[in-house]
Amino acid sequence: MAPTVTPDAISTILSNPSPDSSSDLPQIVVQVLDLKLTGNRYMFNASDGKMSVRAILPSNLSSEVISGNIQNKGLIRIMDYALNEIPTKSEKYLIVTKCEVVSPALEMEIKAEVKSEAEGAESKQQQYENKSEGPGFVFKTKQDMVAKSAAQIVHEQRNMAPAARMAMTRRVHPLVSLNPYQGNWTIKVRVTSKGNMRTYKNARGEGCVFNVELTDEDGTQIQATMFNDAAKKFYERFQLGKVYYISKGTLRVANKQFKTVQNDYEMNLNENSEVEEASNEAAFIPETKFNFVHIDELGPYVNGTELVDIIGVVQNVSPTMSIRRKSNNEMVPKRDITVADDTKKTVVVSLWNELATAVGQELLDNADNYPIVAIKSLKVGDFQGISLSTLGRSTVLINPDVPEAKKLRSWYESEGKGTSMVSIASGLSPIAKGGSRSMYSDRVSLLHITSNPSLGEEKPAWFSIRAFISLIKPDQTMWYRACKTCNKKVTDGMGSGYWCEGCQKNDEECSLRYIMVVRVCDESGEAWISLFNNEAEMIIGCSADELDKYKSQEGEENLFQLKLKEATWAPHLFRVSVTQNEYNNEKRQRITVRGVAPVDFAAESKFLLEEISKKVSQ
Repeated sequence: MAPTVTPDAISTILSNPSPDSSSDLPQIVVQVLDLKLTGNRYMFNASDGKMSVRAILPSNLSSEVISGNIQNKGLIRIMDYALNEIPTKSEKYLIVTKCEVVSPALEMEIKAEVKSEAEGAESKQQQYENKSEGPGFVFKTKQDMVAKSAAQIVHEQRNMAPAARMAMTRRVHPLVSLNPYQGNWTIKVRVTSKGNMRTYKNARGEGCVFNVELTDEDGTQIQATMFNDAAKKFYERFQLGKVYYISKGTLRVANKQFKTVQNDYEMNLNENSEVEEASNEAAFIPETKFNFVHIDELGPYVNGTELVDIIGVVQNVSPTMSIRRKSNNEMVPKRDITVADDTKKTVVVSLWNELATAVGQELLDNADNYPIVAIKSLKVGDFQGISLSTLGRSTVLINPDVPEAKKLRSWYESEGKGTSMVSIASGLSPIAKGGSRSMYSDRVSLLHITSNPSLGEEKPAWFSIRAFISLIKPDQTMWYRACKTCNKKVTDGMGSGYWCEGCQKNDEECSLRYIMVVRVCDESGEAWISLFNNEAEMIIGCSADELDKYKSQEGEENLFQLKLKEATWAPHLFRVSVTQNEYNNEKRQRITVRGVAPVDFAAESKFLLEEISKKVSQ
């Protein structure tokens, strides 16, 4: 028998706009008509042959359309849904939250003959009489069943906890089904990230705010924000890792600039919202969900608005430092950790506030065991090339029980422990995945930078250049004495050794780190650029400590001069930032190298051919 639609399926949906449970739904098979992409969602007409309703597939079901499983004129069985009225529209929209494919595209649209009301009533009466016949059959009317279950619910609710009552009396909606036009809803979610309470000041006054990231049993996430009274009410109630029933919140379209989770909407909770802990439901909601980025793929995220998650082996942990915040002159704790992954790259992560003092101390105590950390919601900055920094909403898990951590531990024990690691800042490859943005985007000539003295006045301007190093002055100060722990500048200690202000300690030894200027040129002109340690090491070919030893050696063959000579007239790709510095009441342009890589001539030729094609097409 050929598959077909369920008679009166649309009437069944319209009469039950918000079913209590998907398991209680009757068979609802409809035909998909006029399937098309609208925005980032697929819309269609759900038809039973007699009636139809506009329907929407949420973004998590788009893959079913793309893969060809759900087809125009095909049949689907609706297993869960919500019928919503949209104020700006005159019609109702069916949100299909769960479905399965019954049939691929049919040859034609199904159309049913419409029976008269008298025939329909007679048919229903006949069905009633047939079901009422038979020995020992006791028929209960629908009204009796509803009254009985209502009485049972009222009786059971009196002795239930608030969270259990919420679960019993309201249908739990999946996060994917929520939208700003929906009425009352209840969700069951785990707090997978909790931000710090923050204060703000604007034209309307002062206030406080904090965010949480919530995850439901399907793995869908959403960010919830609370201001002022709601923030004070729920800050202590929301605990990281616990599961809650939440209702009486509102949704709005997510601000992409501050978006931290993959959801089209974000949630606001006010002081009238309901939040109840669901202690017996914890096992059904997944833990913190990560979207890990490899360290060697961080380049495209530098100074962007998108936050990243990383996982890596802790190589080094610095002592806690106190940093004075420029905005309010407040001293805040900070601790830097160096993390490596199986790309054989390392990156420095700055932990702030409680993460520096609590989690950071735990990492320092276990540094000899090289713990694995998974860190969620990190800001990617350009300090010393590429660096990471925690925010108020960041989460740090030590030795997490996730497959990626087990894989990373296995790699480190078998191979990584004896492998030489390189900082991501010194390895920005122009052909690596995602790295093309670092070296080939915003490509300009030196003349473009030097002829625009206003570049970098408000914020750093970023460019990529291809240039030759034409001069390295041998008599300049090429390095500074640095702390071996935090790399900050040290001074002569009292009596002996070197004093580090950042670590607040005296060490017998220090290291040398490059800080120098070199002259570069291209076909358009020349300019002086500043280099820091990692980039200078790549250009000179040795560390500052080694170059210092060469400088002190005597003899006809001076290795110091030889190293500088070898470094000149070599082509490089540079990623640079342009800022304005004031010197003797005069503004000067400063060009700082943030990344350097040797020229890959195959990739460079491809880039130049693309540029020629663009010029020709214009």
